[in-house]
Amino acid sequence: MNARIKRVSHERGASASGVVEIGSKPVTFADLARVALDGAAVRLRDEELDGPLARSQTVLRAAFERGSPVYGSSTGYGSSCGNRIPAEEAQALGENLIRYHGCGVGEPLPVEVVRCAMLARLLCFRLGYSGVSRGLCGQLVAFLNQGITPVVPAMGSVGASGDLTPMSYVAAALAGEREVTFRDRRMPAAVALREAGLEPLRYQPKEPLAMINGTAVMTGVAVLSVVRARRLLSAATAATALAVHALAGHAHHFSPLIFTAKPFPGMVTTAAHLRKLLEARGEVEEATNQEALQDPYSLRCAPHVLGVLADALDWVERWVETEANSADDNPLLDPETGAVLTGGNFYGGHIAFAMDALKSAVASVGDLCDRQLALLVDPRFSRGLPEGLAAPGPQARGLHHGFKGMQITASALVAEALHATMPVASFSRSTESHNQDKVSMGTIAARSALRTIELVEGVVAVHLLGVAQGAELRGRLGARPGLQAVVQRLRELSPAVTEDRVLDEDLRRVQGAIGAGAFQDVALGT
Repeated sequence: MNARIKRVSHERGASASGVVEIGSKPVTFADLARVALDGAAVRLRDEELDGPLARSQTVLRAAFERGSPVYGSSTGYGSSCGNRIPAEEAQALGENLIRYHGCGVGEPLPVEVVRCAMLARLLCFRLGYSGVSRGLCGQLVAFLNQGITPVVPAMGSVGASGDLTPMSYVAAALAGEREVTFRDRRMPAAVALREAGLEPLRYQPKEPLAMINGTAVMTGVAVLSVVRARRLLSAATAATALAVHALAGHAHHFSPLIFTAKPFPGMVTTAAHLRKLLEARGEVEEATNQEALQDPYSLRCAPHVLGVLADALDWVERWVETEANSADDNPLLDPETGAVLTGGNFYGGHIAFAMDALKSAVASVGDLCDRQLALLVDPRFSRGLPEGLAAPGPQARGLHHGFKGMQITASALVAEALHATMPVASFSRSTESHNQDKVSMGTIAARSALRTIELVEGVVAVHLLGVAQGAELRGRLGARPGLQAVVQRLRELSPAVTEDRVLDEDLRRVQGAIGAGAFQDVALGT
């Protein structure tokens, strides 16, 4: 169930999403998302960029002229850096770098990820430490603004020295090689360039290495993961509020004093959203039997679970924004001293850690939703709801089973998501003749996080349909306008289950809506 968000516009300029200007100032996470997901156009502020770009190229030329070795430009790569390459062979050296890293495996990365990866390279280059030309930056801008997206296999990066293999596909496409998607068609890059009226890029020394030696792809996956996780959190919050109503639960579990006493910001905010959704303008049912003094943990502690994801997203987003705005290639050129500095900014350790943490918080939310649904379908715990949430009626007694199968699906997806929560960064490998002997696994961690989010989107889709059914069966939904708005939105995608029927298409529609952010406004009570 690979839900996709709305397609990026492939029209030149993507004017509906505005323009993001790239200059000397950092780009916000929101602008990263606008370019990657919404198809916003990019404009370079030449008056701010021409100076830094020219100064770094001056440093590079001076190093060549004095005969200083420049890693990856006048030397071999990795464990072959002891080899010295004559100036007349520098062009072939760069072409070979792009060529021999063309060994990616798997399905192509989403368009949104590749767009963000191209933007991340622009943000790296504009700092003036990479020695690249204005022409390379212009080609990246042209690809973004005309909707030309390289086809990049998802697998093959260990996240240091950066995203070498996947970014080789981007680098090759700029030069008119390999494949791209353009105007909703997959085609050779050379054909797309002709149709778009562009010339293939001819790389200058160091540019091929600067293109592939960074964290651009893992950053792109991370941006998409953060956006999707925020949308998922909103949907899970709305589902939890509906579960409280369906189970005749107690809204007082979310009273402000409780969260003033333990003031984690995400938890405080989530509890406030739940209170808003549960606001009643009339009588609602709350369980009054002795055993119902306290609701089960999956209801009572929901802000404590959802709040972890909310708080994690805030720091994860900051880390991703910092990564995207960094000079993350190697070597870096110091315009003040003229030094060529070899370092390790291509290492994706922060992205790896952030994505490992994010997927753990997301999987826990999926587990929460599955536990709530398990209460709803079981008449021993549902406080009077029919078994399996089957619609009542004498003609249906024993014949229809409602959400029994759906809860099994949710539990299966949760198990798969929880299984994926092992930290990927723990599996660092030694590669490239032990030159890359401690690698980040940042790209794999980001892809694993995105996969976990997709699984939990499926869980929340099941849960939303189940809690909507349960809330309608409980009745008095009109007394809670916030919840009624959520159910109305769901009913546009899937009618109530009055008798057993196939629900896979309903699930696909709801999961797609979650990924597209369709429940963000109603979950916030706006």
